[in-house]
Amino acid sequence: MSDAIKHECGISVIRLLKPLDFYKKKYGTAFYGVNKMYLMMEKQHNRGQDGAGFASIKLDMNPGERYMSRVRSVQKQPIQDIFDQINERINTAFVEHPEYKDNVAAQKKNIPYIGEVLLGHVRYGTFGKNSIENVHPFLRQNNWMHRNLIVAGNFNMTNVLELFDNLVQLGQHPKEMADTVTVMEKIGHFLDDAVAKLYKQIKREGYNKLETSPLIAERLNLKKILKRAAKNFDGGYTMAGMLGHGDAFVLRDPSGIRPAYYYSDDEIVVVASERPAIQTVFNVPFNEVKELDPGSAIIIKKDGSSSLQEVLAPKERKACSFERIYFSRGSDKEIYQERKELGKLLFPQILDAIDHNIKKTVFSYIPNTAETSFFGLVKEVQNYLNKKKEEQILTIGSKITQEELHDILAVRPRIEKVAIKDAKLRTFITQDSSRDDLVAHVYDISYGSVELDDNLVIIDDSIVRGTTLKKSILGILDRLSPKKIIVVSSAPQIRYPDCYGIDMAKLEDFVAFKAALALHKDRNTMDEVEKIYQKCVEQVNSHDADVINYVKDFYAPFTANQISDKIGELLSPHDIKAEVKIIYQTIESLHEACPKNLGDWYFTGNYPTPGGNRVVNRAFINFFEGKNERAY
Repeated sequence: MSDAIKHECGISVIRLLKPLDFYKKKYGTAFYGVNKMYLMMEKQHNRGQDGAGFASIKLDMNPGERYMSRVRSVQKQPIQDIFDQINERINTAFVEHPEYKDNVAAQKKNIPYIGEVLLGHVRYGTFGKNSIENVHPFLRQNNWMHRNLIVAGNFNMTNVLELFDNLVQLGQHPKEMADTVTVMEKIGHFLDDAVAKLYKQIKREGYNKLETSPLIAERLNLKKILKRAAKNFDGGYTMAGMLGHGDAFVLRDPSGIRPAYYYSDDEIVVVASERPAIQTVFNVPFNEVKELDPGSAIIIKKDGSSSLQEVLAPKERKACSFERIYFSRGSDKEIYQERKELGKLLFPQILDAIDHNIKKTVFSYIPNTAETSFFGLVKEVQNYLNKKKEEQILTIGSKITQEELHDILAVRPRIEKVAIKDAKLRTFITQDSSRDDLVAHVYDISYGSVELDDNLVIIDDSIVRGTTLKKSILGILDRLSPKKIIVVSSAPQIRYPDCYGIDMAKLEDFVAFKAALALHKDRNTMDEVEKIYQKCVEQVNSHDADVINYVKDFYAPFTANQISDKIGELLSPHDIKAEVKIIYQTIESLHEACPKNLGDWYFTGNYPTPGGNRVVNRAFINFFEGKNERAY
């Protein structure tokens, strides 16, 4: 994606099912879980580089012994920083107490971070400052072991104000109005309530105060707690948590917006945001890593038993299609095939754009993450050429000469590495003119890779803002003197903000929105734009279920091709010589390529939760009123 957008977070939960001695004997270290968590977080570092956090719980510790540990970082390499801190603590303990090295019981008692229940998180900051206070996991402490709650997640809630007010009505005084805090406190409230009720019930059964503790842990119903807490959640989420006594859970939203996968055997239970991380770290085959169903939670009790339980009734599945296009690692078996299919399905539009002249067309891609869809495109070009060759040979028949046969077979896709990213822009220069000059030199080109008057086809994951295309890529590609530059997006036009975890909050950031606005101005229909604004304003105080996405009306007068053509005009530098053509994936082809992941609200405006419609209307109001602020 030439215009990188911040997105997603990544989680990992590891529950060791055997005593730590087992891992020491089998794998040579009682820190097996910590080592695996490091790998799980590194294998998901693509999901978050603003911060990282790790927490662990030790089971069956005596009163007065530390049983919870947490470490977080917002350093440049936060995952590395976290585990450097952990290793330093471990190594210091071994230096000061050499007797710990072969004594697992002593390690568990005296060294932090070693434990049976572990939670890791990598963060992209979609909201709030990137300070240590905003980094997961979050900790809710209490002297009662059962009431200690550690939470981390990949989520955004659209109804933070409502959730905040709910807490106030319950008598709480939340320290801030952030979705992470409100979610944790909501779960914490019902956890407190459940523990208090169990305590009274167990006391009535004749047990003394000391005897109640293990019975509370045994009887605590996490499904019921999560069901009560998540009743009013509106958003996309995969939420992980640990209780002080050792229970753990991962809950997925009812529409399956955010991803979650799990694997278990007789040694471990592991849950993560991406399947390949589990496959690679634990060396397990694709079909043994399962997807957590929407609305369900995997609940792991202190005794090690785990179960899948439906917490909220599942809705129509709307798993995020951007995960498949760009966010998730392409090493997943299904995602790899889907990305190739996305490239393949773009070929008919490209063929029309080059007037079927493949001989005079060079195919390439920017950036490296578009490589897989590029493979799919090239394979389809080859299939097309093979079919044409067969037709030509069969038409000529036995009279074909060796020279004619050679000429026919010599036609193949012209594939070149046209552009190479040279360096990441450093924004230490604040003047716009100087900064633009730096941006223009982010990419280098391969001189001689394109001949005079060739068509140049460049495939990208997605064209979001188009800034890098306009200020850098198109200008340097024009130096190769192509006749036409065709930039192809494997994703459809991004028209609407996301409110479920991706940092796409403002309509005016999207080049598709700018293009539609320009078309309204060209047609003198800005009065219609004002009418849309008035409709959005009228709905501000409506109940979520009644809110309609009126921003769809903004795009309705124009075809997708008309908007794409206008985008081509907007992104073309004033001094460019080549004709610029922009091609986007169609919605129909997106669904064909990713049939199990139909979450497409950023392209279609079809939000899976009521809060999405409220957010998009608020974003339009902000645009019209000139407010440079987020809509959620």
